[in-house]
Amino acid sequence: MPASAVFFGGVAIPLIKTGYRLMQMDSADTASQIVFAGVRFALAGILVLIFASLRERKVLLPDRTVLKYAVPVCMAQTVCQYFFFYIGVAHTSGVKGAIITGLGNFIAILLSCLVFHKEKMTGRKMLGCILGFAGVVVINLMGNSLDAGFRLTGEGFILIAQFSYGMSTVLINIFSRKVSPVVLSGTQFTMGGIILFLIGKGMGGHFGVVNAAGIGIIFYLAMVSAVAYTLWSVLLAWNDVSRVAIFGFVNPLFSVILSALVLGEVRQAFNMGSLIALFLVCVGIYVVNQKKIFISGIAVIVPRQYFLKRVAENGVNSNGRRVNSNGRRMNSNDAGV
Repeated sequence: MPASAVFFGGVAIPLIKTGYRLMQMDSADTASQIVFAGVRFALAGILVLIFASLRERKVLLPDRTVLKYAVPVCMAQTVCQYFFFYIGVAHTSGVKGAIITGLGNFIAILLSCLVFHKEKMTGRKMLGCILGFAGVVVINLMGNSLDAGFRLTGEGFILIAQFSYGMSTVLINIFSRKVSPVVLSGTQFTMGGIILFLIGKGMGGHFGVVNAAGIGIIFYLAMVSAVAYTLWSVLLAWNDVSRVAIFGFVNPLFSVILSALVLGEVRQAFNMGSLIALFLVCVGIYVVNQKKIFISGIAVIVPRQYFLKRVAENGVNSNGRRVNSNGRRMNSNDAGV
Protein backbone atom coordinates (compact mmCIF):
# COMPACT_ATOMS: atom_id res chain seq x y z
CA MET A 1 0.00 0.00 0.00
CA PRO A 2 2.76 2.57 0.75
CA ALA A 3 4.46 1.87 -2.59
CA SER A 4 1.16 2.36 -4.41
CA ALA A 5 0.60 5.73 -2.73
CA VAL A 6 4.00 7.13 -3.65
CA PHE A 7 3.84 5.72 -7.20
CA PHE A 8 0.66 7.65 -7.91
CA GLY A 9 2.18 10.74 -6.31
CA GLY A 10 5.32 10.41 -8.40
CA VAL A 11 3.51 10.81 -11.72
CA ALA A 12 2.08 14.23 -10.81
CA ILE A 13 4.92 16.53 -11.92
CA PRO A 14 5.29 15.32 -15.55
CA LEU A 15 1.51 15.08 -16.01
CA ILE A 16 0.94 18.59 -14.65
CA LYS A 17 3.34 19.99 -17.24
CA THR A 18 1.70 17.84 -19.92
CA GLY A 19 -1.70 19.22 -18.87
CA TYR A 20 -0.44 22.78 -19.23
CA ARG A 21 0.74 22.02 -22.74
CA LEU A 22 -2.46 20.28 -23.83
CA MET A 23 -4.64 23.11 -22.52
CA GLN A 24 -2.26 25.75 -23.89
CA MET A 25 -1.48 27.33 -20.51
CA ASP A 26 1.54 29.61 -20.42
CA SER A 27 4.04 29.10 -17.60
CA ALA A 28 3.55 32.78 -16.70
CA ASP A 29 -0.25 32.44 -16.43
CA THR A 30 -0.29 31.84 -12.68
CA ALA A 31 -4.01 32.49 -12.22
CA SER A 32 -5.06 29.86 -14.78
CA GLN A 33 -2.73 27.30 -13.22
CA ILE A 34 -4.40 27.85 -9.85
CA VAL A 35 -7.82 27.37 -11.50
CA PHE A 36 -6.45 24.12 -12.97
CA ALA A 37 -5.32 23.02 -9.49
CA GLY A 38 -8.66 23.92 -7.92
CA VAL A 39 -10.66 21.83 -10.39
CA ARG A 40 -8.32 18.89 -9.93
CA PHE A 41 -8.51 18.81 -6.13
CA ALA A 42 -12.20 19.58 -5.80
CA LEU A 43 -12.87 16.67 -8.15
CA ALA A 44 -10.45 14.48 -6.15
CA GLY A 45 -12.30 15.24 -2.92
CA ILE A 46 -15.67 14.43 -4.44
CA LEU A 47 -14.30 11.12 -5.77
CA VAL A 48 -12.98 10.19 -2.31
CA LEU A 49 -16.32 10.94 -0.62
CA ILE A 50 -18.22 9.00 -3.29
CA PHE A 51 -15.91 6.00 -2.88
CA ALA A 52 -16.23 6.13 0.92
CA SER A 53 -20.03 6.34 0.67
CA LEU A 54 -20.19 3.36 -1.69
CA ARG A 55 -17.94 1.33 0.59
CA GLU A 56 -20.02 2.12 3.68
CA ARG A 57 -23.30 1.82 1.71
CA LYS A 58 -24.49 5.17 3.02
CA VAL A 59 -23.91 8.81 2.20
CA LEU A 60 -20.93 10.11 4.16
CA LEU A 61 -20.94 13.85 4.75
CA PRO A 62 -18.51 15.66 7.07
CA ASP A 63 -19.91 16.64 10.45
CA ARG A 64 -18.80 19.54 12.64
CA THR A 65 -15.93 17.54 14.14
CA VAL A 66 -14.52 16.57 10.74
CA LEU A 67 -14.83 20.15 9.50
CA LYS A 68 -12.91 21.39 12.56
CA TYR A 69 -9.97 19.19 11.64
CA ALA A 70 -10.35 19.52 7.87
CA VAL A 71 -9.92 23.31 7.80
CA PRO A 72 -6.26 23.45 9.02
CA VAL A 73 -5.35 20.39 6.94
CA CYS A 74 -7.03 21.95 3.92
CA MET A 75 -5.13 25.22 4.31
CA ALA A 76 -1.75 23.49 4.76
CA GLN A 77 -1.99 20.55 2.35
CA THR A 78 -4.18 21.77 -0.48
CA VAL A 79 -4.36 25.57 -0.51
CA CYS A 80 -0.87 26.67 0.59
CA GLN A 81 1.05 23.66 -0.66
CA TYR A 82 -0.43 23.59 -4.13
CA PHE A 83 -0.74 27.35 -4.56
CA PHE A 84 3.06 27.50 -4.40
CA PHE A 85 3.68 24.08 -5.95
CA TYR A 86 1.74 24.68 -9.17
CA ILE A 87 3.48 27.99 -9.73
CA GLY A 88 6.91 26.62 -8.85
CA VAL A 89 6.71 23.50 -11.00
CA ALA A 90 5.85 25.64 -14.05
CA HIS A 91 9.06 27.64 -13.56
CA THR A 92 11.55 24.80 -13.14
CA SER A 93 12.28 21.47 -14.81
CA GLY A 94 10.29 18.39 -13.90
CA VAL A 95 13.42 16.56 -12.73
CA LYS A 96 14.61 19.44 -10.54
CA GLY A 97 11.16 19.95 -9.05
CA ALA A 98 10.83 16.23 -8.35
CA ILE A 99 14.05 16.04 -6.32
CA ILE A 100 13.39 19.26 -4.36
CA THR A 101 9.98 17.82 -3.49
CA GLY A 102 11.76 15.07 -1.55
CA LEU A 103 12.72 17.65 1.08
CA GLY A 104 9.14 17.66 2.36
CA ASN A 105 9.74 14.32 4.07
CA PHE A 106 12.51 15.78 6.22
CA ILE A 107 10.54 18.89 7.07
CA ALA A 108 7.71 16.63 8.27
CA ILE A 109 10.12 14.71 10.52
CA LEU A 110 11.61 17.90 11.96
CA LEU A 111 8.17 19.33 12.71
CA SER A 112 6.97 16.07 14.25
CA CYS A 113 10.03 15.81 16.52
CA LEU A 114 10.92 19.40 17.38
CA VAL A 115 7.68 21.36 17.13
CA PHE A 116 4.83 18.95 17.89
CA HIS A 117 6.97 16.50 19.96
CA LYS A 118 5.14 13.49 18.54
CA GLU A 119 8.34 11.42 18.44
CA LYS A 120 11.95 11.67 19.58
CA MET A 121 14.64 13.25 17.43
CA THR A 122 17.61 10.88 17.12
CA GLY A 123 21.05 11.18 15.58
CA ARG A 124 20.01 9.01 12.64
CA LYS A 125 16.97 11.16 11.95
CA MET A 126 19.12 14.29 12.03
CA LEU A 127 21.69 12.65 9.72
CA GLY A 128 18.89 11.75 7.33
CA CYS A 129 17.69 15.36 7.31
CA ILE A 130 21.23 16.60 6.60
CA LEU A 131 21.66 14.14 3.72
CA GLY A 132 18.32 15.16 2.26
CA PHE A 133 19.18 18.86 2.43
CA ALA A 134 22.55 18.06 0.83
CA GLY A 135 20.65 16.55 -2.08
CA VAL A 136 18.70 19.79 -2.51
CA VAL A 137 21.95 21.80 -2.45
CA VAL A 138 23.57 19.54 -5.06
CA ILE A 139 20.64 19.80 -7.45
CA ASN A 140 20.82 23.61 -7.26
CA LEU A 141 24.61 24.03 -7.45
CA MET A 142 25.52 21.53 -10.16
CA GLY A 143 25.74 23.71 -13.27
CA ASN A 144 26.14 21.19 -16.05
CA SER A 145 22.96 20.31 -17.91
CA LEU A 146 20.92 21.61 -14.95
CA ASP A 147 20.72 25.37 -14.45
CA ALA A 148 22.48 26.35 -11.23
CA GLY A 149 20.22 29.31 -10.47
CA PHE A 150 17.63 29.62 -7.74
CA ARG A 151 14.41 31.49 -8.53
CA LEU A 152 11.88 32.42 -5.90
CA THR A 153 8.97 31.68 -8.24
CA GLY A 154 10.50 28.33 -9.21
CA GLU A 155 12.62 26.38 -6.74
CA GLY A 156 11.74 28.79 -3.91
CA PHE A 157 8.00 28.26 -4.26
CA ILE A 158 8.45 24.48 -4.36
CA LEU A 159 10.40 24.69 -1.08
CA ILE A 160 7.59 26.73 0.49
CA ALA A 161 5.15 24.11 -0.76
CA GLN A 162 7.17 21.40 0.94
CA PHE A 163 7.06 23.22 4.27
CA SER A 164 3.27 23.27 3.92
CA TYR A 165 3.39 19.57 3.05
CA GLY A 166 5.44 18.83 6.17
CA MET A 167 2.98 20.72 8.34
CA SER A 168 0.00 18.95 6.78
CA THR A 169 1.68 15.54 7.25
CA VAL A 170 1.94 16.07 11.00
CA LEU A 171 -1.61 17.44 11.22
CA ILE A 172 -2.96 14.41 9.35
CA ASN A 173 -0.99 12.13 11.69
CA ILE A 174 -2.73 13.78 14.65
CA PHE A 175 -6.25 14.30 13.28
CA SER A 176 -6.62 10.96 11.46
CA ARG A 177 -6.56 9.22 14.84
CA LYS A 178 -9.62 11.20 15.88
CA VAL A 179 -11.79 11.01 12.75
CA SER A 180 -11.94 8.84 9.63
CA PRO A 181 -8.81 9.54 7.52
CA VAL A 182 -10.79 8.86 4.33
CA VAL A 183 -13.55 11.34 5.11
CA LEU A 184 -10.96 13.84 6.34
CA SER A 185 -9.03 13.50 3.08
CA GLY A 186 -12.11 13.88 0.89
CA THR A 187 -13.41 16.86 2.85
CA GLN A 188 -10.18 18.82 2.89
CA PHE A 189 -9.59 18.19 -0.82
CA THR A 190 -13.08 19.41 -1.75
CA MET A 191 -12.79 22.54 0.41
CA GLY A 192 -9.24 23.28 -0.73
CA GLY A 193 -10.06 22.76 -4.38
CA ILE A 194 -12.97 25.19 -4.22
CA ILE A 195 -10.79 27.79 -2.46
CA LEU A 196 -8.02 27.42 -5.05
CA PHE A 197 -10.54 27.72 -7.89
CA LEU A 198 -11.98 30.93 -6.43
CA ILE A 199 -8.50 32.38 -5.86
CA GLY A 200 -7.54 31.64 -9.45
CA LYS A 201 -10.74 33.11 -10.89
CA GLY A 202 -10.33 36.18 -8.70
CA MET A 203 -6.87 36.66 -10.18
CA GLY A 204 -8.34 36.54 -13.69
CA GLY A 205 -7.57 32.93 -14.47
CA HIS A 206 -9.40 30.72 -16.94
CA PHE A 207 -9.55 27.02 -17.70
CA GLY A 208 -7.50 27.18 -20.88
CA VAL A 209 -8.40 25.39 -24.10
CA VAL A 210 -10.87 22.66 -23.17
CA ASN A 211 -10.25 19.46 -25.12
CA ALA A 212 -10.67 15.74 -24.56
CA ALA A 213 -6.98 15.13 -23.83
CA GLY A 214 -6.81 17.95 -21.29
CA ILE A 215 -9.97 16.80 -19.51
CA GLY A 216 -8.57 13.27 -19.42
CA ILE A 217 -5.39 14.54 -17.75
CA ILE A 218 -7.42 16.42 -15.13
CA PHE A 219 -9.52 13.36 -14.28
CA TYR A 220 -6.41 11.22 -14.06
CA LEU A 221 -4.66 13.74 -11.78
CA ALA A 222 -7.81 13.86 -9.63
CA MET A 223 -7.73 10.08 -9.30
CA VAL A 224 -4.01 10.24 -8.46
CA SER A 225 -4.75 12.61 -5.58
CA ALA A 226 -7.80 10.67 -4.43
CA VAL A 227 -5.89 7.38 -4.22
CA ALA A 228 -2.44 8.54 -3.16
CA TYR A 229 -3.34 10.98 -0.41
CA THR A 230 -6.14 8.87 1.01
CA LEU A 231 -3.75 5.93 1.36
CA TRP A 232 -1.17 8.29 2.84
CA SER A 233 -3.70 9.54 5.42
CA VAL A 234 -4.53 5.97 6.43
CA LEU A 235 -0.83 5.17 6.86
CA LEU A 236 -0.28 8.28 8.99
CA ALA A 237 -3.24 7.34 11.16
CA TRP A 238 -1.47 4.15 12.27
CA ASN A 239 2.23 5.02 12.12
CA ASP A 240 4.71 7.66 13.24
CA VAL A 241 5.61 10.29 10.67
CA SER A 242 9.21 9.08 10.39
CA ARG A 243 8.16 5.49 9.69
CA VAL A 244 5.90 6.54 6.82
CA ALA A 245 8.53 8.89 5.38
CA ILE A 246 10.79 6.02 4.27
CA PHE A 247 8.42 5.38 1.38
CA GLY A 248 8.65 8.99 0.25
CA PHE A 249 11.92 8.30 -1.58
CA VAL A 250 9.95 6.40 -4.22
CA ASN A 251 8.08 9.61 -5.12
CA PRO A 252 11.08 11.58 -6.46
CA LEU A 253 12.45 8.40 -8.01
CA PHE A 254 9.28 7.84 -10.05
CA SER A 255 9.08 11.55 -10.86
CA VAL A 256 12.62 11.62 -12.25
CA ILE A 257 12.06 8.54 -14.41
CA LEU A 258 8.66 9.67 -15.68
CA SER A 259 9.92 13.20 -16.34
CA ALA A 260 12.63 11.70 -18.51
CA LEU A 261 10.13 9.56 -20.41
CA VAL A 262 7.15 11.93 -20.66
CA LEU A 263 8.85 15.35 -20.91
CA GLY A 264 11.97 14.28 -22.80
CA GLU A 265 14.28 15.46 -19.99
CA VAL A 266 16.53 12.41 -20.38
CA ARG A 267 19.75 14.43 -20.21
CA GLN A 268 18.73 16.04 -16.91
CA ALA A 269 17.34 12.84 -15.43
CA PHE A 270 20.46 10.79 -15.97
CA ASN A 271 23.33 13.24 -15.57
CA MET A 272 25.72 12.88 -12.65
CA GLY A 273 24.40 15.85 -10.63
CA SER A 274 20.80 14.64 -10.69
CA LEU A 275 21.78 11.09 -9.79
CA ILE A 276 23.95 12.24 -6.86
CA ALA A 277 21.16 14.46 -5.54
CA LEU A 278 18.57 11.71 -5.87
CA PHE A 279 20.94 9.26 -4.16
CA LEU A 280 21.46 11.61 -1.19
CA VAL A 281 17.72 12.15 -0.77
CA CYS A 282 17.00 8.41 -0.89
CA VAL A 283 19.82 7.47 1.50
CA GLY A 284 18.75 10.21 3.90
CA ILE A 285 15.21 8.90 4.15
CA TYR A 286 16.52 5.35 4.55
CA VAL A 287 18.91 6.33 7.36
CA VAL A 288 16.06 8.02 9.24
CA ASN A 289 14.28 4.69 9.58
CA GLN A 290 17.10 2.49 10.82
CA LYS A 291 17.19 0.71 14.17
CA LYS A 292 20.32 0.03 16.23
CA ILE A 293 20.61 -3.28 18.07
CA PHE A 294 23.45 -4.87 20.02
CA ILE A 295 24.76 -8.30 19.08
CA SER A 296 27.46 -9.66 21.41
CA GLY A 297 28.14 -6.12 22.64
CA ILE A 298 28.61 -4.70 19.14
CA ALA A 299 26.25 -2.01 17.88
CA VAL A 300 24.77 -2.95 14.50
CA ILE A 301 22.54 -0.77 12.33
CA VAL A 302 19.80 -2.78 10.68
CA PRO A 303 16.59 -1.92 8.77
CA ARG A 304 13.67 -1.27 11.12
CA GLN A 305 11.59 -3.91 9.35
CA TYR A 306 14.26 -6.55 10.10
CA PHE A 307 14.46 -5.43 13.72
CA LEU A 308 10.69 -5.64 14.26
CA LYS A 309 10.59 -9.05 12.58
CA ARG A 310 13.43 -10.27 14.81
CA VAL A 311 11.61 -9.08 17.91
CA ALA A 312 8.37 -10.76 16.82
CA GLU A 313 10.00 -14.07 15.90
CA ASN A 314 12.74 -14.39 18.53
CA GLY A 315 11.75 -12.12 21.40
CA VAL A 316 14.89 -9.97 21.12
CA ASN A 317 14.86 -6.57 22.82
CA SER A 318 16.69 -3.42 21.65
CA ASN A 319 19.90 -4.55 23.41
CA GLY A 320 20.00 -7.81 21.53
CA ARG A 321 18.90 -9.83 24.62
CA ARG A 322 16.39 -12.63 24.33
CA VAL A 323 13.30 -12.32 26.49
CA ASN A 324 10.54 -14.81 27.13
CA SER A 325 6.83 -14.22 26.77
CA ASN A 326 6.79 -12.52 30.19
CA GLY A 327 9.52 -10.08 29.22
CA ARG A 328 12.15 -11.80 31.46
CA ARG A 329 15.71 -11.86 30.14
CA MET A 330 16.67 -15.41 29.09
CA ASN A 331 19.87 -16.94 30.47
CA SER A 332 22.56 -19.07 28.84
CA ASN A 333 20.53 -22.24 29.38
CA ASP A 334 17.83 -20.95 27.11
CA ALA A 335 18.02 -21.26 23.33
CA GLY A 336 20.20 -18.50 21.82
CA VAL A 337 19.65 -16.45 18.77
